[in-house]
Amino acid sequence: QVRLVESGGGLVQPGGSLRLSCAASGDISRIPIMGWYRQAPGNQREFVARSMSNGNMDYADSVEGRFTISRNNAKNEVILQMNSLNLEDTAVYYCHAHTFADSYWGQGTQVTVSS
Repeated sequence: QVRLVESGGGLVQPGGSLRLSCAASGDISRIPIMGWYRQAPGNQREFVARSMSNGNMDYADSVEGRFTISRNNAKNEVILQMNSLNLEDTAVYYCHAHTFADSYWGQGTQVTVSS
C-alpha cells in the first residue's frame, strides 16, 4: 500500500508559478512510475507528467517546456514545478504511483489560475 499526499496548490495569476509536492509513504525508489495527473471541471482526468525509476521523464504536450517533474528518493517526494501558468492549467492535480502490482492516487490539490 502506498499513501500519497499532495500539497502546494493555490491561486496564482497567469504567468505565475507554483510548486506541487507529493509525499509518499515508503521507498519510492522502488516504484517504477511516479506521476501527476489533473482534472478540470467537466473534463476527464488527464496525464501531466511522469518520472520513471530509470531516470526518464515524460510530459504532456500542453505542459512541455513549462512544467518540470523531479523525484527525490531520499525524501520519498515527487515535485511538480509549474511555470508560465495559464488559465487552462486550472484543475485539481493528483499524484499517482504505479507499482508492479497496483496503482495509487492522492486526494488531489486545487490549482487555480486567475487574474
